[in-house]
Amino acid sequence: MTASQRTPSTPGILDSAILALLVFDGLLTAVLAVLFLPVRLGSVPFPVSALAAAVINVLLVVGARTVTDRPVMTALPVVGWFVGFAICMFGGPGGDALLLADWRTLLLLVCGVVPPGILLFKFASDAAVARGQAARPR
Repeated sequence: MTASQRTPSTPGILDSAILALLVFDGLLTAVLAVLFLPVRLGSVPFPVSALAAAVINVLLVVGARTVTDRPVMTALPVVGWFVGFAICMFGGPGGDALLLADWRTLLLLVCGVVPPGILLFKFASDAAVARGQAARPR
């Protein structure tokens, strides 16, 4: 059986643990990106954490892809990132606001979701093409 004919299988214990760790890493990445979002370079806002979130989320999706072939399971680290981002939206202890109504917050949300979303779309479309070619009579 070749890699293109492989059917999605249920992940084993180790694969599930790795996937859970990747989801936790996504959540932790969101919290750290929010904490470093107000970084300034002199007097100019410099949201380098948005770029870091984009790169790390793509790497988390690639890592999840090595564990499972199912698109829903591959997207779990991004779901963890989004949950961490949503938790930060509701404020911290004492009513402190972690995310402000600012362009940097929108940039972080777009950079954290769009690049891994494009990669997930590519994975799903490649799988659909492989299924279509496998179903074609020869």
